[in-house]
Amino acid sequence: MTPTPTPSAVVPGAAGATLVRIRLNLRSAQVRHDLAHPTGLHQRVMLLAPDGLGEQPRQKAGLLFRLDDATGHSPPALLVQCLLPPDLARLPAAYGSRETRDLAPMLDALRAGRRVRYRITANPSVRRKSVDDCGDPFFPALRRHTDVPLTGEAALAWWQRKAGHAGLSLLRTDLTVLRAWRHPVTRTHPGRQPDIYRHALTRFDGLATITDPGWLRHAVLAGIGRGKPYGAGLLSLAPA
Repeated sequence: MTPTPTPSAVVPGAAGATLVRIRLNLRSAQVRHDLAHPTGLHQRVMLLAPDGLGEQPRQKAGLLFRLDDATGHSPPALLVQCLLPPDLARLPAAYGSRETRDLAPMLDALRAGRRVRYRITANPSVRRKSVDDCGDPFFPALRRHTDVPLTGEAALAWWQRKAGHAGLSLLRTDLTVLRAWRHPVTRTHPGRQPDIYRHALTRFDGLATITDPGWLRHAVLAGIGRGKPYGAGLLSLAPA
């Protein structure tokens, strides 16, 4: 039997995990710019990580983020999770109000059999192999992968599978389709049109029972699924 992992064993620096909630100021030009561009929020969030992390700085800093819609009289909220101390001084002064919370008490309170409310914005998708043949004899056909977004019942089945692997047994799930980011990727072969990569985001809210606290801590800290630079993967939990 595979031993149940602990946060410190599977994610370096998990003991210092921090969650920052930024209530965005929509009057800020920087906020409006970041919300309008596919990589805007990712680039802004990356400023909070320390310099000098080398390759894959997002993964090394454990940076995840999620944009929650405005509710009532409350503005949209940007949630940022980090395994290293975030440098909030790098945010523009008028970007929004900030609240910081240590995640350790929540992670330590996870117990098998306990019910929790959850929220995650995810990128439900399936990766399929394809062959890219431009018809040029000097450029052979390339084997590559294509991520195909899932919707409706297929997206729900994707989340049920991912939640089970993350140590959650779902009791109720509400599905909300959010935005789909599209951006061109320049290809190097002559005569070939750029691809348009699509990241479809879906929010899952609901109620679940914890089946494996170790795997659930890992899922919270590492994130779930693809599309993390586009605001996918951050799993939030609260007592039911």
